[in-house]
Amino acid sequence: MNTLLITNLFPKVSNPNSGIFIVQRLKHYKTYGVNFDAVSPAYENSKLVVLLKKLLKKQNGEYPLEEYERVKFKPVLIHRNLHTVLMNKISRSYFVKIAKRFVGAIEQSFDFREYDLIHAHGMYSVPAGLIAKILAEKYGKPFVVTLHGSDVNILMPRRREIYVSIFESASATIFVSKALLEKAKSLGFSGKNAVVIPNGYDETIFKPMDKKAVRKELGIHREGYKYVGFVGNLIPIKRADKLGEIFHLIAKEIPEMFFIIVGDGPLRKKIEKETKGLNIIFTGRLPQKDVAKYMNAMDVMMLPSREEGFGAVVIEAQACGTCVIGSSNGGIPEAIGFPEYVVEEGDNFEEMFVKRAVEVLRVSI
Repeated sequence: MNTLLITNLFPKVSNPNSGIFIVQRLKHYKTYGVNFDAVSPAYENSKLVVLLKKLLKKQNGEYPLEEYERVKFKPVLIHRNLHTVLMNKISRSYFVKIAKRFVGAIEQSFDFREYDLIHAHGMYSVPAGLIAKILAEKYGKPFVVTLHGSDVNILMPRRREIYVSIFESASATIFVSKALLEKAKSLGFSGKNAVVIPNGYDETIFKPMDKKAVRKELGIHREGYKYVGFVGNLIPIKRADKLGEIFHLIAKEIPEMFFIIVGDGPLRKKIEKETKGLNIIFTGRLPQKDVAKYMNAMDVMMLPSREEGFGAVVIEAQACGTCVIGSSNGGIPEAIGFPEYVVEEGDNFEEMFVKRAVEVLRVSI
């Protein structure tokens, strides 16, 4: 089978681990003899858009890596200026116009007679699913779309009709969790062609290691200390804005604490300021093999996200033998698998989250 994969989620020059689960999928394509070409459509922002995003502390579009872990991607870029940004927000038809611009750019690089299937990952500001639908209808090919989280939870309500049309017309619409599927159904999707396929992990990387030994290797060993960590982007949707408060409350209950934050993002400086005086390390973004080491160093990893499609970091940490405590949002409860480690969303969420973390830390060996 020959597949054209169009993905919003891909490794970036500044963050190679971005979309790592797509890379893992494509590696398995090779294992099962599926031939593919991977397209990473993205925006090339004007200087004014770059400046505006910096002022608003939002992530700028970043250039896709053309190869990562022997998986090749074909970047397809279109220019985006301030007019494009504004029109995309206020005009339903402009969203379709953007998709058609990407279609035209992709057509210049590929012969669609070669493909048996078009598979899109994501429906974000670059609408991969809509691009796939237009191409599939034009060339008489089946298409599949996979949804990962914010595309349904945040963006689908803004363009409900377009999203439902894409989902209904696909040969299969794949969701990474049951919760994400139910969210789409609540917004009008029938679910007739829905399939739930959770994210996986690389078992050659994420596996148990001796905690004491790995802490010494990382230079963070403290005899008798407990270790709590967070892995992910430091952005509001991950509730990273509350990490400082959560860490201080935990340290108040258990003074001999060491905190680990793996990841980066616009909230980093805020968190660094709020956690001064704590035993804490900020690693920034790391290769997967190093992420696994820090996960092994933790007694508890927390994922307090406000929204989450599935939470691949949950199963990665569990594969390392590390306990995970998460919020009740999105697919996190499915990923964790144990209700006693899930904290219900509510007005006193941070306090309840800390209470559960402290309970687990006090009984952990």
